[in-house]
Amino acid sequence: MEIEPLSATPNNPDPRSSIADGYPGRDRSERLGYNQAMMKHELLKLIGDFPGKAALDPVILAEEDKGSYIQRKVEYSSEAGERIPAYLLLPKLAGRLPAVFAHHQHAGNFELGKSEVVGLARDPDQGYARELAERGYVVIAPDAIGFEERNDTGNTGGTAYREFTARLVRGSSLNAKAVHDISAALDYLCTLPEVDTDRIGFIGHSYGGQMALWYPAFDKRIRATVSNCRCISYAESMEKDIGIQLEFAIPGIASWGDIGDVVGLFDKCSTLISATTQDKYSLGAQALADSIRASYPSQDVDLRIYDGGHMFSPEMRESAYAWLDARLRR
Repeated sequence: MEIEPLSATPNNPDPRSSIADGYPGRDRSERLGYNQAMMKHELLKLIGDFPGKAALDPVILAEEDKGSYIQRKVEYSSEAGERIPAYLLLPKLAGRLPAVFAHHQHAGNFELGKSEVVGLARDPDQGYARELAERGYVVIAPDAIGFEERNDTGNTGGTAYREFTARLVRGSSLNAKAVHDISAALDYLCTLPEVDTDRIGFIGHSYGGQMALWYPAFDKRIRATVSNCRCISYAESMEKDIGIQLEFAIPGIASWGDIGDVVGLFDKCSTLISATTQDKYSLGAQALADSIRASYPSQDVDLRIYDGGHMFSPEMRESAYAWLDARLRR
């Protein structure tokens, strides 16, 4: 991504932070009148330089028959000199199918990533990639940088910290890298004859849930996104001493706006916010949904709140899948 130089004008004032309608971000009247392209331009400047694209050069490393779908272990390039490992799940169905990017959680476990969402390790409630493949979706599930095969420091978080600081001093951010890597995965998906490129979704829990409220702002290919148990604002993350994950630590972001303003940049992408009553990362879910609807009325936002903690229960997953079906299946 290249960012053109930006100069302030009377019609494009510098963004600022305020409290509006119970949700941190821009004043409602300011948000409604502010040029969305300019807002995105300013956000990209804060995120910093993005890596350069490289030829994908995809390779199939292994293949396994899972009954209703084929599970492939693949890798592809995201930038020069870097290969990303991923699982690709292909239903045994004819025709071009809807596709979903399945983003794994964080959970402080850097030794797991893609393997959990495809049902090969740890928590079966995190196996949403596998369940979506059984439902007829092509699913891609890569490791985020710093996790599983893209982690070289054990379960310490050292890889993510190193990647964060190295990019920060070069005028970039770990967020720029994470967004770039997801874009490469979608580039790969769109080369597959099995995929209907007009029906692509996104789903994630926790870390993946926050990315589900972030990535579609940068990629018009995402038509529906499901965020589970990670919709807390930057402001509440700081006030409640919850902390801000390195992938979303962007210098100056608090002066630009908040997560609702990021969702306000979505282009024809429906959003499901799935939250719970006892999850600290779901704090402010109702205020977030209300603010988006009031400040960005063109956005299609649904909110579902469940009793419980930081989880993605069978009931929550089935509701999310049915929601995706209504938007991506024909």
